[in-house]
Amino acid sequence: MCCLRQFLYPSEEDSYKLIRFLVERLSDLSEVGEKAGPKGVSDKREVKEDGFQSSLEDHKTRDEGPDLSHEKSRTKLDKVTLIGEVPEIAVNDVCSSSMEGFNKDRRINVFSGNHSTEKVQNQEQLLMEEVKAKTSELEHLEEELKLLKEAADMAFDVHHSVEFHLEKLNEQVDVRKHHLGELISQWEAVRKPLEEKMKSLQESVYANNPYAQEKLQKLKDYELEKESILSEIRKREEELSKLSTDLEKQPKLSSRRSYIERVKEITKNSRKQEADIEQILKDTRELQLESNSIQERLHRTYAVVDEMVFREAKKDAVGRQAYRLLTSIHESFEQIREKILATDRTRREVGEHEKKLAAMASRSLNVDKLQADLDAIRRENEYVEKCLRG
Repeated sequence: MCCLRQFLYPSEEDSYKLIRFLVERLSDLSEVGEKAGPKGVSDKREVKEDGFQSSLEDHKTRDEGPDLSHEKSRTKLDKVTLIGEVPEIAVNDVCSSSMEGFNKDRRINVFSGNHSTEKVQNQEQLLMEEVKAKTSELEHLEEELKLLKEAADMAFDVHHSVEFHLEKLNEQVDVRKHHLGELISQWEAVRKPLEEKMKSLQESVYANNPYAQEKLQKLKDYELEKESILSEIRKREEELSKLSTDLEKQPKLSSRRSYIERVKEITKNSRKQEADIEQILKDTRELQLESNSIQERLHRTYAVVDEMVFREAKKDAVGRQAYRLLTSIHESFEQIREKILATDRTRREVGEHEKKLAAMASRSLNVDKLQADLDAIRRENEYVEKCLRG
């Protein structure tokens, strides 16, 4: 609207620019006409000062501004008419082209103005959003700063310990929970009559409409299902809080990585022990084979020596004495072998018993607990005896 008003009622500066543009075009066309010759000039001599004066009068009727611009334009047109006469068609072309150029400039200015306005509005909207984001971030940082200050005051408080502040915070949390529970109970007390009233009103409204009544019934079913789901959620949340508190009370255990490392170490040690056991079994088998071969050799040697000495013992008394010594030596070595084996078995049994004693000594025995268990067993036995007698 503003641009249209500016076009219909141009200012002094706009009128001056238009007249100067027309003068420049007319001067160019006059030069072209002079070069073309007197033929075009003699054909059309009708366009004089009157045409331009009529156009200026039209501008004057549209514009109520000062007369100075019109006087200047009149003098400039007088000068133009003195220079030479121009054909009527050329004048019309100049006027139409000048008006088209002026209108085009106006449209470009309007479009650029609208575009710049939209751009400014977008920038303003972006700046407002950025200001809101910065404001919310600043509020969040202020809250964090407040909490950090309170935590620092608690940490550097020399009059009270950290446990005192923790107990105080826990008390505040309990008070807030209690207050929240009271608010929930109050809201439930207010909500239930309102819901009943709303249901009665809905039933009265939808009583004559079966389709609406069916929808109302479905809505009631959905509300019941929602209530059951919400109650289940509350129950689960209570269980979660209880389990969380129990978990916090539990003693701190080692991390999973430590258990994995221990399992790996045990597996490595077991593999090493298996390799050692296989090596020991292999050595034992070799020793057993060697022992068996030595025993067989000894038996064969003893049998040969016994036969030779027995033959000599039949001949004289010295042989009989040698045979008696041989048999006594054989019996003595047999007894020694049996004693060595018995000693080895005894040592193994002693080692096993020592391990059992060490395991029993390492156990922590609670005498009071054992006494309580023993008393409970005795009472139970007495009760069983009374039942059997009765």
